[in-house]
Amino acid sequence: MLKAEDNEKITRSGPGTPLGNLLRSYWQPAALVSEMPGDRPVKAIRIMSEDLVLFKKRQGWGLISRFCAHRGVDLSYGRLEDDGIRCLYHGWLYDGEGRCVEQPAEPDHSQFLGKIRIANYPCVERNGIIFTYMGAGDPPPFPDYDCFVAPEEYTFAFKGLWECNWLQGLEGGIDPSHVSFLHRFIEEDPREMYGQQFAEEVEGTGKKLSILVGESYRPDIEVESADHGLRVFAVRQLTEDIKHVRVTNLMFPNAFVVPFGNTKVFTQWHVPIDDENHHWFMIWYDFAETTDKETLLKQRLDGVSLPDYRPLRNRSNNWGFDPQEQKELTYTGMGLDINVHDQWAVESMGSIQDRTVERLGVSDRAVTAYRRLLLRAIETFANGGTTPSHPVSAEQAASLTGPLAMDTIAANDVWQTRWMEREQERRADSPWAGPRARARVNADA
Repeated sequence: MLKAEDNEKITRSGPGTPLGNLLRSYWQPAALVSEMPGDRPVKAIRIMSEDLVLFKKRQGWGLISRFCAHRGVDLSYGRLEDDGIRCLYHGWLYDGEGRCVEQPAEPDHSQFLGKIRIANYPCVERNGIIFTYMGAGDPPPFPDYDCFVAPEEYTFAFKGLWECNWLQGLEGGIDPSHVSFLHRFIEEDPREMYGQQFAEEVEGTGKKLSILVGESYRPDIEVESADHGLRVFAVRQLTEDIKHVRVTNLMFPNAFVVPFGNTKVFTQWHVPIDDENHHWFMIWYDFAETTDKETLLKQRLDGVSLPDYRPLRNRSNNWGFDPQEQKELTYTGMGLDINVHDQWAVESMGSIQDRTVERLGVSDRAVTAYRRLLLRAIETFANGGTTPSHPVSAEQAASLTGPLAMDTIAANDVWQTRWMEREQERRADSPWAGPRARARVNADA
């Protein structure tokens, strides 16, 4: 359990809060490139309780305050002009840096516009997601993580809305033991959609992952520190001689990295909209094959409403719960999409989980390790210190690689090295990761 003041500290992300200051010092996903309207690429967004408007410039993207400094009207309805947004009310024009560059009703000799500047944040596009830096000073360089260096044709990006605090979503992603129950099937797994990795056969076992983890529901969980945050091992004894090893990662401060079948991995960020709602953003990358973005996008859009990306199964309809399905097919009774299972778990805790009354056990090692890391980082950052996964130079950014995420089997006495060998083999065979596979693995391990 946590003290009430610590629960407040790690869940409140608004402007000026200790957590909010920390999160703003990292690049954060702001929007999908695919969600920006083609005919008028302007969109109102909300991040960490700040209302902003994102728009396409001739080169790159602009992100500024949603409200005009003159009379406070909504700039997301403004006219998109060359590298700027013009307010509909009195014609004030703002550029991508939030500067007011025209005030048509003011006298020609007026210098008033030079005094006007609204909130503005730099943006960079990476593999289908527009990232923004909302902190003080110059933004840090992007690390050489796989999700950023993978060629665009080997990736797919998406997002979703979850109606709860960001930390609940993030903690669900670094909890290895829940997959044995939450994503379990009563009979054969029929899935042919997102979540298909649980329907894939684990190499060398003759069993699908959903069956394997369901039968072996008491994994040994080990957590170790890494430059990117935390590396989490879930090790399941399959036979007297063989273990199943699943390696996932906490990519500090608010993302995790998870294997997705034999050749795929995804990185998923959980970004506060405000303290009671958040978006998850995902970059899925494949080491072996280019992605069929059209099919993947259709699969994901089938489960959400636009433009808010709210799941069709949600609190208002009990997440589609069907007691007959729970009896005969899935453990949850909430359909085949594992995203909905995870969504239910974290939303059902309430808008902000009360961690003062929870009871954590040995299987929660990753969650407790992350909370300690986060609380330390909040304190360290407030005192001007260095926090994890935060490069200050190009050299440091190049050293932050991976993180490695693997699903494999190994003999009892070699599992600590076999998963790394499998990772190296996968990268060596990859069309895009192969040329520097060995260096990348050795640097990250």
